[in-house]
Amino acid sequence: MISQTTEYALRAMVLLCSDTDRSWKTSEIARLTKVPPDYLAKVLQQLGRADLVVGTRGAGGGFRLAKDPKGTTLLEVVNAVDPLPRIRTCPLGLRSHGTRLCALHKRLDAATQLVENAFGESTLAELVAQSHEPTASRPCDFPLRASTAPTKSKR
Repeated sequence: MISQTTEYALRAMVLLCSDTDRSWKTSEIARLTKVPPDYLAKVLQQLGRADLVVGTRGAGGGFRLAKDPKGTTLLEVVNAVDPLPRIRTCPLGLRSHGTRLCALHKRLDAATQLVENAFGESTLAELVAQSHEPTASRPCDFPLRASTAPTKSKR
């Protein structure tokens, strides 16, 4: 239902939510979310263009959330990288159908609408909060466990 790009974007955003007080290097995000670094860089650029993340260059730079996770929906993340395809006209190009969809295409579009609604009603903060519930599994081991937390380099 969702693309690999969307999956990668959601993983990155969940990680950024796990510690909003710091900037995350692309290499850290890639390692912890198991996303190929070059592909992740492109995904983070798309999230930046959508004003969901802010990137800072330099030694202390990296990526951080641009908005409060309580006000950021999963749909915003999806739409930033790979919006769900809605069916507005006959996919077969049948002139007789035009914008009046047949039963099949109406049903497919209705299913996509349900997914959009679910993502639009879910925030990043809710996702992270639910991962703290005792019976819940944490999504992709986020927030970070102590064993996966980045170590500070010694100078």
